[in-house]
Amino acid sequence: MEAIFEGVRVLDFTQVLAGPTATRLLVELGAEVIKVEAPEGDLGRVLPRIENGRSGYFVQQNRGKRCVCVDLKDPRGRDLILDLVPECDIVIQNFAHGVMERLGFGYDVLRERNPQVIACNMSAFGDKGPLATRPGYDGIAGSWVGVLHMLGYPDQAPILPAVSPGDVLTGVHAFGGVAAALYHRERTGRGQEVKISLMDAYATVHEVNWQEWSVSGGESHPTRAGNTHPIVAAVGVWKAGDGGYAVVAAVNDVQWSNLAKAMGHPELAKDGPWATGAGRLAEREAVNSFVEEWFAQQPTRDGAVAELEAVRVPVAPVLTVAEAAEHPAVHAAGALRWVDDEVLGRVLVPGMPLKFGESPHQPALATRQLGEDNRWATCELLGRTAEQYDELVRSGVLHHDPGT
Repeated sequence: MEAIFEGVRVLDFTQVLAGPTATRLLVELGAEVIKVEAPEGDLGRVLPRIENGRSGYFVQQNRGKRCVCVDLKDPRGRDLILDLVPECDIVIQNFAHGVMERLGFGYDVLRERNPQVIACNMSAFGDKGPLATRPGYDGIAGSWVGVLHMLGYPDQAPILPAVSPGDVLTGVHAFGGVAAALYHRERTGRGQEVKISLMDAYATVHEVNWQEWSVSGGESHPTRAGNTHPIVAAVGVWKAGDGGYAVVAAVNDVQWSNLAKAMGHPELAKDGPWATGAGRLAEREAVNSFVEEWFAQQPTRDGAVAELEAVRVPVAPVLTVAEAAEHPAVHAAGALRWVDDEVLGRVLVPGMPLKFGESPHQPALATRQLGEDNRWATCELLGRTAEQYDELVRSGVLHHDPGT
């Protein structure tokens, strides 16, 4: 069955995480992605875990992408890549602001080479305002829009998460923007520039905080609430007697009634101030303390989870990475999968988050060495001669490192 993006070709200047997330989704759905790397390679190639010179990080983010390694500071290297632009539908990058222009690959240049090209420019802070030229990463961008302020306990410093949600969210937004631009081009014949920043993406994750502050006239100041939800009672993380944690989300009256019954106090959902959502919110700390005490009395995390699952209270064990990696339910849902790599062997990676009934596409994707597709791009795609290719290699314009 033909993949959704079969026949779409992407010129990929991205590195590390946000950009490679977008192109990873594209290649999973059948696009041909040509990853352009500098002689030193994508930083992701040296991030842990590394075995036999191969990075598991790089494998996860870049399987299935062709790899061209070229010195873009050399005019011959720049011209080679510019010649690829008319052969591609999409050009995507996540360099710091202004780098593409300095390298000679600004949108105006790309559009002149290919009027139908879709250029996706990813950055930390966008291209307007005083932050545009500043360097930025996941936690930096999240801090500017109040996300980091909401993580942790109110009497302690904000917590820097040991994951990169902003990078991944930005990559997913970029993927969606590119897909929308492709649809627009299909209807109109016109390419365009798509822009997405880490700060833009992070600004969207606030569930209620922008409205809480603005609708209150600036009187309410949302802040971190530790391991419980800041505006809903009986939603939080609690510890059982064996030290294991579980998360509960008794959001509505029915779920609270089921939770109260499981805790042996069905009357809490029938009479008194806790019988309504407004009443539980008004006494949120007391409600949460009651649930916390019940959890502490349960011998085991999994036993407590099973009791609540039996009465359809939304609940889950807080699994460690190792537990999640081996849990059959996680694999059955397709959230994780095993892939084969010629160097690392079996590698656990995220599943394909987008699942289509008409395009059940799960291709077997290989991870390329640095510069492995130099000859293919130069000779087969662009029609340069073997002599021209050899000269580019001899002069250091093209690089190939089989050890990566």
